[in-house]
Amino acid sequence: MRARTIVVILAVAAGLGLLTGRFVLPARSAPAAAHGAAPSSPVSGSPAPKPADGPVTDRHLLAAAEFEEVGVTRRIRVRDRVGDGHYANAACAGEKTLEQTLGEQDAHFRGLVTTGRTDDSDPTLAVDAEDQVAREVAAEARTPALAQNYAQRLLLEQVPCQEATPSHWVYGPTHTIDVAAGITASWLGSYDGDLNTTGTAPRGEEPCGGIAILRNGSHYGVLEVDACLDTAAMTRIVRAAVTRL
Repeated sequence: MRARTIVVILAVAAGLGLLTGRFVLPARSAPAAAHGAAPSSPVSGSPAPKPADGPVTDRHLLAAAEFEEVGVTRRIRVRDRVGDGHYANAACAGEKTLEQTLGEQDAHFRGLVTTGRTDDSDPTLAVDAEDQVAREVAAEARTPALAQNYAQRLLLEQVPCQEATPSHWVYGPTHTIDVAAGITASWLGSYDGDLNTTGTAPRGEEPCGGIAILRNGSHYGVLEVDACLDTAAMTRIVRAAVTRL
């Protein structure tokens, strides 16, 4: 096509745009996601993750690298064990073990810590709370339906801690992450007592870590995040945890 013809066509298009008020420019590319932000949805056409089945193993639990990617700079050590034990914030769920709550005795426990000093009776717990980055507990139920039931029960244990006497620590509202059918997580951010002035989590404030209930097929779990992660980082970590589970 000759250059003169192209110029004429462009001029006509511009004129039509001025007449209609809708001269269309090419759409701009979406900006890249910021570091620490929640990952975008899978690319259209990519296969969705399949719900898990079979025994839970160490490979189903979060790795230290996931926390490094959201800004945790201290060296993280991984401590694993299999058995029974406390599975959530005892100040909220009580001093119960997974066996007492669900009858599960062979759960996988993983502590992500920044110290070599861990509890003698449970190596997944740091002696000093400030050295605990996170702790994950995961197990397999007999069926996906039972895993869903367990996850719902574990979540209901945390809901009462969304209200607390002012000046006491409190959990924030429930956030839900649906990765695919049968792969879902719910998490609640944690807020220090000095932010709790009304009995509930303050609006407009970022959480400082929190707790998540995970369910992937016949697998279920609890993830406590002690590192002070905000909403974007918590969303990214929880999504990674439930997808891996």
